[in-house]
Amino acid sequence: MKRVLLVILCLAAQPLWAAALETELAGIQHRWAEIQYQVPADEKEKAFEGLADEAEQFVAHYPGRAEPLIWQGIVLSTYAGAKGGLGALGLVKEARKSLEAALEIDPDALDGSAYTSLGSLYYQVPGWPLGFGDDDKARQYLQKALAINPDGMDANFFFGDFLLDQGEPERARSYLQKVLDAPDRAGRDVADAGRREEARSRLDSL
Repeated sequence: MKRVLLVILCLAAQPLWAAALETELAGIQHRWAEIQYQVPADEKEKAFEGLADEAEQFVAHYPGRAEPLIWQGIVLSTYAGAKGGLGALGLVKEARKSLEAALEIDPDALDGSAYTSLGSLYYQVPGWPLGFGDDDKARQYLQKALAINPDGMDANFFFGDFLLDQGEPERARSYLQKVLDAPDRAGRDVADAGRREEARSRLDSL
């Protein structure tokens, strides 16, 4: 009887646990978008440092879930971008570790966002001997992200940006245009507006 009650209690707790995860996830996503697109450049590093601490707690709250690890990777990678210099290399290695751990748990989580973020790291991070940058791996991961979420805003943006980096502007154009045409994401207004502006800026430069 006790075992049956325990199972019932666990099943009843699952929706509450999932709802709490979604609430915490939404908070980190919103704060990330504010820092990335609205906070002045000279304040970004400190703001991302604080958000990285929140992301670490988020991962600790939900062990075995891919979503917190994905967003820890995203936060750490953008924190590295704000920090710059050699000090950023440690952060991008931590970001890669989080994203790879997320892939081991659930490669399809958040529409394949771990693939998108890993791909973006591999073409933006310096190659050997300073970093682990690898254009072939970048292409592989970004194409996997597109296979999971072909209309996704981030998947199309980063593959388009990667193609620009590879000297393929005409191919890049179609992916960047898809960013402008992508459906809005619930609760992601600031992020969507910022990403579309980034895509528009790259299209204007072609």
